[in-house]
Amino acid sequence: MAESLARFRRLDSEKIIATVEVLQRRIGERFPGSGLGNVVSELRRIAEETVTRIAWIQKPHLPLRIAAVALSLAIVALAIAMVFNIREYRLSEYTNFVQALEATISSVVFIGAAILFLVSWENRIKRNRALAAIHELRAMAHIVDMHQLTKDPESCFGPGLASASTQKRPMTPFDLNRYLDYASEALALISKIAALYAQGFQDTVVLDAVDDVEDLTSGFSRKIWQKITILEQLGRSAPVVKGGPPA
Repeated sequence: MAESLARFRRLDSEKIIATVEVLQRRIGERFPGSGLGNVVSELRRIAEETVTRIAWIQKPHLPLRIAAVALSLAIVALAIAMVFNIREYRLSEYTNFVQALEATISSVVFIGAAILFLVSWENRIKRNRALAAIHELRAMAHIVDMHQLTKDPESCFGPGLASASTQKRPMTPFDLNRYLDYASEALALISKIAALYAQGFQDTVVLDAVDDVEDLTSGFSRKIWQKITILEQLGRSAPVVKGGPPA
C-alpha cells in the first residue's frame, strides 16, 4: 500500500514519455505533417534522453570521489605521523611547537580546500549538464509558442480577415481549438520534463532554472487560453463562413 502511494509523490519519467507519445499521435492524426507535430516528435526524443541524463547525473563521479577520499586519507595519515613522531619534533619547546602547529594547520587547510574543490567540481559538472538540458527545453517552449503565434481566432469567422501571408492550412474553429489545446499540452509537458531534473538533482541553481521554465510555459499557456476563450466567444456570436480564410 505504501509503495503504491509513493508513486504519486514523484514524477514518473516513463509516464511522461508515454503522454508525449500520445500527444504526438493525436497531432499526427488531426494535423498530419504539421510543424507542431514535428516539434512534439522532437520533444519525445528529448524526454527519452532526459531519462539517460538524469541517470548520469545521479551516479557518483568515481574519479573525483576517489581523489577526495585519497586526500582525506592524507589528512589522517598526516595526523598519525605527527602523533608517532611527536618526540622528534621536540614540541616541549615553545618555538618548535608553534612551528609544528602552523605547518600542520596549513597542511590540513590546503588538503581540505582541495577536497572541497573536488566535491564542488563534481556538483558543478552535473549542474552544467542539467542547465544545458533545461535551456534546451526553454528553447522548445519558445518554438511551440512560435507555432501558435499566427493562429488567429478571428480568421475563422467572416471573409476578408486573412492576408496574403496567412498560412495556407485551412482550419475550422474546432480544428483551431484543438491545435491551440495541443500546443498548451506540449508546453505543460515541457515543464514536467524540466521538473524531472529538479527531482533527480537537489541543486538550488537547477531548481531556479526549472522554476523559470515553468513560469515561461505558464505564461505561454495563458496566451493560448486567451485565444481559446476568444474563439469560443466568437463562435457564440458570429457565423462560420465555410471555406473561409485559413487560420
